[in-house]
Amino acid sequence: MLKPEEQMQIISKGAHTIVNEEELLLKLNKSFDRNIPLSIKLGLDPSAPDIHLGHAVVLRKIKQLQDLGHHVVIIVGDFTGKIGDPTGKSKGRIALTNEQVQKNSITYCEQIFKILDKDKTEVRFNSEWLSKLNFEDVIRLASTTTVARIMERDDFKKRYENQTPIGIHEFFYPLMQAYDSITLNSDVELGGTDQTFNILMGRTLQKALNQEPQIAIFMPILEGLDGIEKMSKSLGNYIGINEPAEVMFKKVMEIPDTLIIRYFELATDEHPSEIKGIKENLDHGANPKDIKYRLAEIITSLYHAPDDVERAIEYYDTAFCKKSIPDNIPEIFINEETINDIIIQLIKMDYIKSKNDFIRLVKQGGIQLNGSKLSLHETDRIINHDDVIKIGKKRFVKFIKDI
Repeated sequence: MLKPEEQMQIISKGAHTIVNEEELLLKLNKSFDRNIPLSIKLGLDPSAPDIHLGHAVVLRKIKQLQDLGHHVVIIVGDFTGKIGDPTGKSKGRIALTNEQVQKNSITYCEQIFKILDKDKTEVRFNSEWLSKLNFEDVIRLASTTTVARIMERDDFKKRYENQTPIGIHEFFYPLMQAYDSITLNSDVELGGTDQTFNILMGRTLQKALNQEPQIAIFMPILEGLDGIEKMSKSLGNYIGINEPAEVMFKKVMEIPDTLIIRYFELATDEHPSEIKGIKENLDHGANPKDIKYRLAEIITSLYHAPDDVERAIEYYDTAFCKKSIPDNIPEIFINEETINDIIIQLIKMDYIKSKNDFIRLVKQGGIQLNGSKLSLHETDRIINHDDVIKIGKKRFVKFIKDI
């Protein structure tokens, strides 16, 4: 186990806020002296089963704590999921069914173990203890806070001011999440900055019930490929951790140069001293594209096997550096009925949204056929065996005659 001061350096890397650092250092010293790992808690909301690099910011920090020798406990909110976390919501959220929670939980856990060490991670479901509380327990739990305190949350405050209904059951969500910390007697809880209220409620409840309060570590929200909005699947500016290696590598190469260091800090496990050196290289005139190339390789390596990463690099170099057509690309089979209808085939395979979308791309010069820009009068031409269409900057499709 590293000395507490070096652990603090690693834990602090990229963190938005730590509440509070003095208490954390005391906990780390005690852990180091007694050779007893800290209990690290992360609660997962099972409503969104697909993880992208934005979600993975907190998970990467958890992994760093795990690598430092601390004990990680993942809380799957199967019970709280039936309420739905109201954080950031402009209205109450529809509760998930048991079947939805279980299905999402399985998918989520499969993905988090692409980041965390499965053998060193304890997974618990909070229905294990929350479902056993009786009404007297709930009343006692509710007595530890006030309506005024709950209404400090921005989302509740805005909904109240806008006369948008707030269910009383929603007030219990932060208390239930806090009760998870009581049950685990957690030393540290992590979350995004959007979880500030809920996680600090854990500290409040632990103090009220005479437990040593947990440290709250808040990680920042990661911007997406546009460099402006937070990474989001709905905005299309995301990098999914389950995406193919070649797609992941290419997407990392698309981030703005201004976010290179931020991605090193939040999306990799590189040591702070290493990142400091990278920043100094950039400040002294290093080519951002070269640094980004290294970043893309590191991030892709975190989620894919070495052979896949090697193929992704080869694909990128061939398709986007040498401006030629890569060897290993998706194929569409054509026959006599479909041989003169490029657009229908591409729509069926979800490579384009509609005929109008295709025509728009052609007019913008965004469609290439065998390395040359496709013109409007060629859109209804006969498709030949081994023809290759390039759509935009990163999608290739090869047509294969179905014999």
